[in-house]
Amino acid sequence: MIRTDRLSSGLTVVTEDMSEARSVCIGFWVGTGSRDESSELAGSSHFLEHLLFKGTDDRSASAIAESVDEVGGDFNAFTTKEYTSFYIRLLAEHVELGLDILSDIMWRPSLRPADLDAERQVILDEILMHADEPADEAAEQSSATLFPDHPLGREVLGTEGSVSDMTADRIRSFFDEHYLPGNMVVAVAGDLDHDAVVAGLDQRADRSGGGVTPTRTAPGTEVTPLAVTRRATEQAHVVLAARSVDRNDPSRYALAVLNHVLGGGLSSRLFQEIRERRGLAYSVWSERVAYADAGFLSVGLGTGPEHVAEVLEIVTDELARLGADGITERELAIAKGNLRAETLLACEDSGARMSRIGAGMLLHGEVLTVDEVLARVEALDRDDVHEAARAVDAAPRTLSVVGPFDASDFDAGDLGLG
Repeated sequence: MIRTDRLSSGLTVVTEDMSEARSVCIGFWVGTGSRDESSELAGSSHFLEHLLFKGTDDRSASAIAESVDEVGGDFNAFTTKEYTSFYIRLLAEHVELGLDILSDIMWRPSLRPADLDAERQVILDEILMHADEPADEAAEQSSATLFPDHPLGREVLGTEGSVSDMTADRIRSFFDEHYLPGNMVVAVAGDLDHDAVVAGLDQRADRSGGGVTPTRTAPGTEVTPLAVTRRATEQAHVVLAARSVDRNDPSRYALAVLNHVLGGGLSSRLFQEIRERRGLAYSVWSERVAYADAGFLSVGLGTGPEHVAEVLEIVTDELARLGADGITERELAIAKGNLRAETLLACEDSGARMSRIGAGMLLHGEVLTVDEVLARVEALDRDDVHEAARAVDAAPRTLSVVGPFDASDFDAGDLGLG
């Protein structure tokens, strides 16, 4: 059973009772991510993700780690372009400890200058680590081509320059502006008592209240058709992407089916053709990403430089074929079955359920039941998916390449870019 409450401070609380579970997962979801940062503050959300683990006035970082380890808990966080999430998963009998620790770091972090300097180097190393991964570089470059001169096109980690120049005052100001109850959702799933969780959070909450979701400007429709980074890699890494719908668009369910048929599963067209039949790549995938006001569908793979032209032809031909003819009844049935199983299997884990209700409440303002989600998928027919495929095939398209190539090696017209 899913229940929601809104505290006097403005904090939204959503819980899902799993009486059969032995665990509980608590997550604080902050409605601010990297797109909400100025160029000067690029990487602030991710920096805060690191710093909040460094302790509070009452708890040192080592004391927090020991408390979590002692009860066998899992404590972590992640930052995206539109939100940041901090969570702890532990046995249900230790729910009060989880509420204590998360409330403390979210409302009363130390944010000491010495900790900032220590984490600065960790984050700079993280940036360098990503730069050493050509597949990551190709994906990050793809975002920049899809959303040029817009925060959605920037890397979540920030830049070496912005991270190096970050000051304690800037971080504190960013925290004070965004980490407020009205811009947060607390999601809890597992063996729990909703009223007890709400009361516990109310006792520990930031009494100052306030806070709203940041005001955002949608990206323009223009894209950068082609971006090539020459690197002496053994494989060329390519990402072909097309602009698509935002996260609230009704066609997102049809797009999920289309994504599975294109490259989202072992039976998908691209996996079967590129990997199984022709042996041109070890891994080929597609994914759909949706933001508040924009989205995209992308195809990525790593292949030998000599095969790049061939695999790009396969991908563009498949997109055109899907746009022209749609999918088969068999493909529709397979995709629906896969999405149904994926949704239901995730329900067996308190962490996955916490993420589902937390993201749903933060991003959509509501949490659909699993049955409601499955009903929307099941209601899709081939015409719905065909319409989504036509839209993707006609949308502005970009190509990101990292490997031993120059931009002159690619014909934007042949690939339907721009």
